[in-house]
Amino acid sequence: MGFNLQHSNIMPRTPFHILFVCMGNICRSPAGENILRHQVAANNLQKEIFIDSAGTHNYHIGKAPDRRMCATLKKRDMRCDGKARQFSTQDFHRFDLILTMDAENYQRIMALEPNGTYRSKVKKFTSFCTQTKNKIPDVPDPYYGGEDGFEQVADMLEDGCAAIIQLHHDGLL
Repeated sequence: MGFNLQHSNIMPRTPFHILFVCMGNICRSPAGENILRHQVAANNLQKEIFIDSAGTHNYHIGKAPDRRMCATLKKRDMRCDGKARQFSTQDFHRFDLILTMDAENYQRIMALEPNGTYRSKVKKFTSFCTQTKNKIPDVPDPYYGGEDGFEQVADMLEDGCAAIIQLHHDGLL
């Protein structure tokens, strides 16, 4: 995959801090946070990986994840915890890997970091996906769609999160 963050100009800490970012922090990014947290627990890595999520917009600050996303995760025997917050420039300092769900959110995050100091920390989530059907530019926003959209997002997030766990096992995160 070509990801070796241990050799970036910003040395990661233990635990490794990962932030998921979408627009409102109620669908895709909290789903990513909860799916990765589930996989981290299944691999007994809670002391090695810290996970959080944020949104680029302030639409839903303080709100719980979308009930439809929670229903999708609960069908997969996963928790659906979280409270929406907006991305802060302090997150560049707090996190070792910042995963954006789409090109718009990637651009918004990069615009907050004009010097390029933390550029190597910001990645599009789909760059971690391994299944052909999930190797698309963006994790689609399911907010205005039906149940199938939430299922597709959860499938993509499970795929990419499994790859992140594998990269950690391989010593590349």
